[in-house]
Order: sequence, then structure tokens, then C-alpha cells
Amino acid sequence: MQRIAAIQKKRERLAVGLISGTSMDGVDAALVRIRGCGEATEVEVLEFATVSYPEDVQSALRELSVPTSCSVDALCRLNFLLGELFAEAALSVLKQARIRADAVDFIGSHGQTVRHLPGPTPFLGREIRATLQIGEPAVIAKRTGILTVADFRPADLALGGEGAPLVPLFDYLIFHSATQSRCLLNLGGIANVTVLPAKASRDEMLAFDVGPGNMLIDQLCRELFSAPFDRDGQIASRGVVCEALLEKNLTHPYFFRPPPKSTGREEFGEAFAADFLVDARRQKLESVDIVATATELTARAIAESLRRFVLPRTPVDELVVSGGGAHNAFLLRSLRKHLDGISVVLSDAYGVSVDAKAAVCFAVLANETLMGHPNNVPEATGASAETVLGKICL
Repeated sequence: MQRIAAIQKKRERLAVGLISGTSMDGVDAALVRIRGCGEATEVEVLEFATVSYPEDVQSALRELSVPTSCSVDALCRLNFLLGELFAEAALSVLKQARIRADAVDFIGSHGQTVRHLPGPTPFLGREIRATLQIGEPAVIAKRTGILTVADFRPADLALGGEGAPLVPLFDYLIFHSATQSRCLLNLGGIANVTVLPAKASRDEMLAFDVGPGNMLIDQLCRELFSAPFDRDGQIASRGVVCEALLEKNLTHPYFFRPPPKSTGREEFGEAFAADFLVDARRQKLESVDIVATATELTARAIAESLRRFVLPRTPVDELVVSGGGAHNAFLLRSLRKHLDGISVVLSDAYGVSVDAKAAVCFAVLANETLMGHPNNVPEATGASAETVLGKICL
């Protein structure tokens, strides 16, 4: 407790944010300096690194996300293995920045989501919501010697929320404006948005998972091109969108469900990609056309979600894009085409790189946890109340 009290007394804190997203390809680590807390928060990104998972770890994680191939022993061991890999990623970004571990006040780790089941489901006589992120924080804390805050999502589910999205508070603290209405779009494995009307208060935000971001595209690139992703959208740019396949997939029920809502591999992972590929081959599409259609699906789903759930409530002046998909030129062109009248910019324009934003977010959320501040947004998650998220490992 003395360590926490000492951190709370500091005017500024050094922190490392860690996350591995739904793409399951590695750990993003951001070293940041945080001044203040709550609405007075100021963040300076000092260093960033991505440490890729070994191929066999990526394969094991993808297997784990398929319920029929899940082994409890493998899950248990992967939890601890990822704790080691997350700790190594934290130490790697510190080495890159030439900062000693004992100069860092805390780590905020999202972990690796392997299952997200936020809908209340009958189970052994109870209605149960569930989520599971692995990457054992006790291992991270012991290997680095740095206090670690992790496992942010369960507290929100315990209050009837979806446990996602968690980025809205960070988006509000860093990007809200008195003059512009902004929509923050994260293009990770899953695409999610945070809508910040001009002059909005914290309880006037809207946020939700839109649907597939890079997840479907990446899976198809692995299947068709033995490539981990479509670098800069080069594959999609050589293809032609199949309107019939696109329109069929735009009827997916998730796209019509109103917020609050969240999703993941359970809905848009390997099984969804396999069905998409079967339909594409039935229509005798070339491989580049399949990737182009999948990329257009992401763009159209985002544009239609904004028209369906956001624009009737508030105008949007600017779409601020981050995440790995922000490097996909084909995807950005499609977004600009479908969102005519809305300026599309990258988060770099506001001092947070598109690659580092998610990791920076969890450093900021950990800062709020240690200061005892609620850091969920019930308007986004559907929780019955605000609460402090996360568990602390010393």
C-alpha cells in the first residue's frame, strides 16, 4: 500500500502500457510520462515498441480461441508464458529508451483476450457474462520489479456491462474538443468507435465495437497469400470488390444491434472467415478480389454504423483513425469515399501515433486505477455504474 500511496503523491509518473490485440500477433509496449489524472491528465509518449509473438505462440493462441480445440492445460500454461512475453516487451521498450526499470512507477497491461462472452447466457442455473484476458500480471510484476495493473474488463461485467470498449475514457481525456465533434476509430482486429460531441461531458459519449477491423483481412491474407496482413493495402488495391458477397455479409445481425455492444473472434474470427472464403470461391473470385471485398466490408460496416447509430444523434466533423488498419491505404480511401463531408485524419496529428495509441490507453487507465478513479464509461459498456477497473500486482 505504501508503494501505491507514493505513486499517488507524485506530480508526474513514468508508466508502461502493454496490449496484445485481437490480431494476436505480438505485444505493443509504450513508455509514457503522465502528469495529473482525471480531466487534468497530460500524456507524453517517450518510446514505443512492438515485440512479435513467435509463430508457434501465435498458432497456439489462435487454436485457443476455437472452443473445440481449447485445452485447459494449454490455457493455463499460455497465461504464464504470455506473462513472460509481456514482461520482456516492457523491458524491451525500457532498454530502447535507456530507462531503468526502477525508474518506472507502474505498468498497465490489457493482456491478451482469448474469449469475450459479454452477453448474459444461461449457465448452470445463472445468467452469466464472461471474458478472459491472459498474460499473468503477477509474472509481469515479478520479472520487471514494477507494480502492474491488469485485468481491467471483469469489474465492468460484474456490473452488467459488456467489459468493452474500454478506450472511451482515454479518448475523452485526450481528444475531446470544445469546438469539434470527433469520432475516434480504432482499426485493430475489431474496429471500435468513440464519439465525442463538441463540448461533451463524460456521460455524453457514445462508444461501441463496430465489427471486423483487420481480423477478417488478416485471416484471409494468411490463407490466400501466406502473409500475416495486407501491407499498406497493396493486395486489396489490386482487386475488385464483389458487391454480391459484400452485400450478403453486410446483413450480419451484429451490424444492426444497437449499442452498447462489443464483439470479437467469437463472432468475426476463423469461422466467419471460413464461411466468407467458401462463398467467395463459390463465386470463383480471384484471391485479390476476396481481400478487396473483405477490406470494403470493414469500411462499409463502419460507415453504415455511423449513419445508423451516430449521425442521427450528433454531427461528426472529424474521424480520427488509429490502429494497424490505419496503414491500409485501400481501407482509408474507402472510408473517405463513404464518409464524404467528414475529415479523416490519423491520431498522429494529435501527438499519439496510430500504432502506440492502444498501449498508451492502458497506461492512462492504470493511472486512473491507482488514483482510485472510476475508469469505465457506463454509457459505452452498459454497466449499471461507474467503477474502478483492474487488479494490482506488487
